[in-house]
Amino acid sequence: MTDAFPEHPPLRRGRPWSSRTSRGADIVVAVFLFIGEAAVYMGMTFTYGLEGWAAQGGPAGLDAARLADIAWMEGFLCVLLAFAALALLSRAPWTVVSQLVVAGIVAVLLVSAQHDYDRAHPAPAPTPRAGYSPCYSGSGTCD
Repeated sequence: MTDAFPEHPPLRRGRPWSSRTSRGADIVVAVFLFIGEAAVYMGMTFTYGLEGWAAQGGPAGLDAARLADIAWMEGFLCVLLAFAALALLSRAPWTVVSQLVVAGIVAVLLVSAQHDYDRAHPAPAPTPRAGYSPCYSGSGTCD
């Protein structure tokens, strides 16, 4: 007798980490991600730059635009690191390297933007203690 239903080997679904991604697909994805992320970064930087320009020199509007740009760059850096982790999981070395390079560039730009903001907004001077009296030259009240 013949079987009406021949046995087929069970389908095995490949997991991303089960085999290495082909070099061609890896490089294509790395290039497209690099170009797309550069376009998104430049577009958002341009947008927040226009918001600062629209503030017309008002310190509150300019500070809000700078802080929004810094916050956006922090989130963008987290997304870049998540892409790098997914590429690492997919065993795509060229994509991992490109994502880490882009993340490093964005991290340097983020630190630079935060440093510029902190230098423009120094911490206020401490308030004097309760019994403080200023010392003027020649007053004779200096301790």
